[in-house]
Amino acid sequence: MKILIVDDDPDIADIVAFALRKDHHSAATAQSAQQALALLEREKYDLLIVDVMMPRIDGYELIRRVRQKDTATPIIMLTAKDSESDKVKGLDLGADDYVTKPFSPRELGARVRALGRRINRPQAAESEPIIVGGRLSINLEAYEVLAGGRPVQLTPIEYELLRCLVLNIGRVVPYDKLLSFAWGPNYEGETELLKVHIRHLREKLEADPSAPEHIVTVRGIGYKLNK
Repeated sequence: MKILIVDDDPDIADIVAFALRKDHHSAATAQSAQQALALLEREKYDLLIVDVMMPRIDGYELIRRVRQKDTATPIIMLTAKDSESDKVKGLDLGADDYVTKPFSPRELGARVRALGRRINRPQAAESEPIIVGGRLSINLEAYEVLAGGRPVQLTPIEYELLRCLVLNIGRVVPYDKLLSFAWGPNYEGETELLKVHIRHLREKLEADPSAPEHIVTVRGIGYKLNK
């Protein structure tokens, strides 16, 4: 994968780039959000790794600006802040995952591979769409989702979560099964990560996200897609 690392600490950026290159990725670095935005105007990257704490334009604002133009490229945020609210803020702005500093290159590499599996999923032949509640039309093979007859653009992670729910339609899917399906086997217990992305899915698919009819919570267990 072609990866852009955005961190104002050149030592950290170089360590991350070295580790990613050892995993056979192409890695470029930017030491500010401004430099990253300039690079993104000229180059296409498969994944972004963004430090939150940067001067002038911080990582949160960078993520927000990237997501205004690009909803598909996965973003991992690096944060020294360990509070739940800080993580949720980044996820709400469009990050797909987070790694808390200090972190090991091995941990970050595992997170990169997890998101890489999502963007490299092979496309299959088109099939008949699944109709949910008369309002949602979901064609898993054509990667097409309609809500109220209008096309919905999902991130790779959102699509994988929806795919897992569709494959188990009418049945409760436990939190850890959804996490493992969308991110990988090393994400057990990351329920806050899951909750934020489920909320984003509801905002895109439900007529009233505050009172969801399709993606419902089974408290303490998981989520279910109603038929």
